[in-house]
Amino acid sequence: MPVATHPADTVQAAVTQVMQHPADTVEPYYAPQYLDGFPTAAAGDSTLGSINTLPMMELPDTGQAQPFARSPLHDTPSMVLLLAGLLAVALSYHTGYKYIENFFHYMFSTRRRENLFEDHTVNETSILAALIANTCIVGGFLIYLAVQLLEPSLAPSLQSSVFPHIAAYCGLTLGFYAVQWVVYKLLGYAFTDKVGAKLWIDGFKSTQAFLGLTLLPVLFLLMLYPTHGKFLLGVAASLYLVARLFFVYKGFRIFYSNLSSIIYFILYLCAVEIVPLAILAGVTYWITGILHT
Repeated sequence: MPVATHPADTVQAAVTQVMQHPADTVEPYYAPQYLDGFPTAAAGDSTLGSINTLPMMELPDTGQAQPFARSPLHDTPSMVLLLAGLLAVALSYHTGYKYIENFFHYMFSTRRRENLFEDHTVNETSILAALIANTCIVGGFLIYLAVQLLEPSLAPSLQSSVFPHIAAYCGLTLGFYAVQWVVYKLLGYAFTDKVGAKLWIDGFKSTQAFLGLTLLPVLFLLMLYPTHGKFLLGVAASLYLVARLFFVYKGFRIFYSNLSSIIYFILYLCAVEIVPLAILAGVTYWITGILHT
């Protein structure tokens, strides 16, 4: 029968064993071999040469650091203005989509049936106002980018205050639209009847509204890829020219009655379609000069 032992006796026996056999409990000691660093040659290794003989990575030539150039894409108030125009079109589309469906009808049709060309409904008026506002906003952005590209000396002033310039240019395009509308209305009532004048004004409004939608993707591409600025500005100018040709073509169909009316139409083209563009360019540089100072 085994005899029970006290825990204290067990601990004492373990201590006596450690004192009698210390080598059984102490871990072996390994002395470091390279206290003074690694030698130039090691067993089985190749000899390391000087650090100057090792391959070096060449740094790319990046040139001087260029300052950050602000653009409408990085300006919060400017983008809020642009998105507000798009939001207005989106909100009014649900009730005024029929006007967009009849875009080409308003742009080209010269049929004089009075019941076909009734006054616009409230829904059509709201979406038309939103589309015209979108066209003026897009036009203001394009004028800003065109001035910056065509006049590099004015770029620092434009980039230092983006939103004031864009707001001024958008106001300029809105005023230009209003002046054109008044002039066309006066010419319509002076040289044709009430129905013909209304057909002409409808064509002007529809071409301007459609122009804003076509210029919108060009504007986004111009802000995202400014290196292709001249090409994209050429595309924008071409779209504007096409829209004006549509409007002029409809006006010619409305006003042409005999061969002598061609002379009046040529005078109209010079006085109403060409001269205002030159005036617009002059006013643009005048506003830019005011903001520059």
